[in-house]
Amino acid sequence: MTGHTLAAQAPGFLSPSGVEVAFLLVGIVTLGAALITVTTRQLVHAALWLVVALGGLAVEYLLLTAEFIAWVQVLIYVGSVVVLLLFGLMLTKAPIGRSPDADSGNRWAALTVAVAAAAALVWVVVDAFRTTWIDLRGSPQGTTKVTGDILFRHWVLPFEALSVLLLAALVGAIVLSRKGQGERRGESGEGEQH
Repeated sequence: MTGHTLAAQAPGFLSPSGVEVAFLLVGIVTLGAALITVTTRQLVHAALWLVVALGGLAVEYLLLTAEFIAWVQVLIYVGSVVVLLLFGLMLTKAPIGRSPDADSGNRWAALTVAVAAAAALVWVVVDAFRTTWIDLRGSPQGTTKVTGDILFRHWVLPFEALSVLLLAALVGAIVLSRKGQGERRGESGEGEQH
């Protein structure tokens, strides 16, 4: 009787719940948006499809009951990174329509590297969590307290390294945009003298 009760409570691989079906469907949409992001030749369309892909990841976090991580995903990636990308496109006067310069001709090498990286990532995740089941009914894994405790106890150094890297990228972008403005002013000044 006890064995039958435990078997009924154990998660089954062939009996998905509604959350698992929704997770799979959102994952398919997210994967499709990511593929369109890297294959389109219109840079603005790529940025907008990136919003869909990153939003899909936020929904996946919500389905895993990691609400805090989901909102961080929306605020930082969808809100900040994509807006920064669109501002970069506008400030550099990149072409809005189809851009033949967006294709470097290294599609097969890029595809090979992407497939190898994806296979390695899937293998590592499956190997690490092969026997682990996440209880979605009452687990507090995505709460702010648990996330902050894990982040600032075990992941302080990578977190700080990432913040320094983002700061360096921001300073580099400012320096490059200032240099471009200085060159344009010099060219317009030379044109007026002649």
